[in-house]
Amino acid sequence: MTAFPHLLAPLDLGFTTLRNRTLMGSMHTGLEEMPNGFERMAAFFAERARGGVGLIVTGGVGPNEEGSVRAGAAKLSTAEEAEEHKIVTQAVHEAGGKICMQILHAGRYAYSPKLVAPSAIQAPINPFTPRELDEEGIEKQIRDFVNCASLAKQAGYDGVEIMGSEGYFINQFLVAHTNHRSDRWGGSYENRMRLPVEIVRRARAAVGAEFIIIYRLSMLDLMEGGSTWDEVVLLAKAIEQAGATLINTGIGWHEARIPTIATKVPRAAFTKVTAKLRGEVGIPLVTTNRINTPEVAEQVLAEGDADMVSMARPFLADPDFVNKAAADRSDTINTCIGCNQACLDHTFSGKLTTCLVNPRACYETELNYIPTATVKKIAVVGAGPAGLSAATVAAERGHQVTLFDSASEIGGQFNVAKRVPGKEEFYETLRYFNSKLESTGVHVRLDTRVSAADLLAGGYDEIILATGIAPRTPEIPGIEHPMVIGYLDAILQRKPVGQRVAVIGAGGIGF
Repeated sequence: MTAFPHLLAPLDLGFTTLRNRTLMGSMHTGLEEMPNGFERMAAFFAERARGGVGLIVTGGVGPNEEGSVRAGAAKLSTAEEAEEHKIVTQAVHEAGGKICMQILHAGRYAYSPKLVAPSAIQAPINPFTPRELDEEGIEKQIRDFVNCASLAKQAGYDGVEIMGSEGYFINQFLVAHTNHRSDRWGGSYENRMRLPVEIVRRARAAVGAEFIIIYRLSMLDLMEGGSTWDEVVLLAKAIEQAGATLINTGIGWHEARIPTIATKVPRAAFTKVTAKLRGEVGIPLVTTNRINTPEVAEQVLAEGDADMVSMARPFLADPDFVNKAAADRSDTINTCIGCNQACLDHTFSGKLTTCLVNPRACYETELNYIPTATVKKIAVVGAGPAGLSAATVAAERGHQVTLFDSASEIGGQFNVAKRVPGKEEFYETLRYFNSKLESTGVHVRLDTRVSAADLLAGGYDEIILATGIAPRTPEIPGIEHPMVIGYLDAILQRKPVGQRVAVIGAGGIGF
């Protein structure tokens, strides 16, 4: 008897069946635009398919040049481009998975002078002002969406996700805040929702009945002047009638000031929004945001909040998430801690996405931890995250590893970070590494300070120093005053802080 009967239950879509209720949500990784990017994407997604994901959704792909997130970003508008995608779909299918491609038109969020939108209103997060589309321009965008869906089917995808949330192009038509039109595409809500309904209706006609169409619907804009709940329900019903297979939940525009995925956001914080739509439509609903353990996912489904759960970053952190849950080994899952440091932050800075707790993510073709041909005796000094990673990977490859730390517990300065309010998820990483140390057979020696002489006397073939850093004391006049304390003393409560406090420095620690 599994501990996760709802999560692992198949989902019958009529013309096809998903093996469980997990959806790997869309993430732009940066692989899409890299040399050999499709080969790397194939390895990345195939590993998640082998890990048991029910349905994978790719990062956003533009239907045309003006809709791409930036100049030169991924798009699918020609048969030649579709051929490249076959590398990805074939790999996923050979691994036993199903995969949909997300069609993402950025609208006024596109970082390009060619951007278009329902009205010429500049986004606060973009230096470019969009060109307002005329009637023919809107029809062209619809045709391009449909063409993109058809090409995705030609490329071997099991379906598409039409991105209608997060403040992108379709979402911009839906709200009066960004749609000031007075023609049949603006004004009343019936007019403003015409675009998504037409896109879904025409896409369904083009791809036929046996092809998944997911519509990502913004159920909570978190923006002044956003959609009302009655409008959300009206749109959901129209999207169902237009031919969607599934409705996925979108929460918040990118320009919204309310956090939706940060680690301080409670787990499953927005699933009751999806639950509110249940009963209004007859097609399955997918819920999302800050669902990062099988226990949370199971509870969400058991309570009837949705038919599926979307998790994106958790599959960056651990591609075997589903298989481990199915084997009742959820304690061995490398849990996403919601830090965003190597995924979302990398995306916005133009770097390749990876994962703070799983640096192999998106490097599957490069970092292959194969068994060693020559077993070595290795010492790792320092049991912080770096030392833990080095020790467990080396041991997993077959080396004999001893891990030293002068502290009484593993984690290093992670033990400081986990005490910060809103960073309780960091405990999960230490739980994972405790499990990993045991399973890989690392010999752990805590409360042990070693010298160079000790290490040399130990007969080690390799010595890895992962001792971290000590806080820097800035040269500020008066810093030696007894009223001044360092952040370690404050967080670890080694010295009293008092009632009125001035924090010097507004970096990650000070903030």
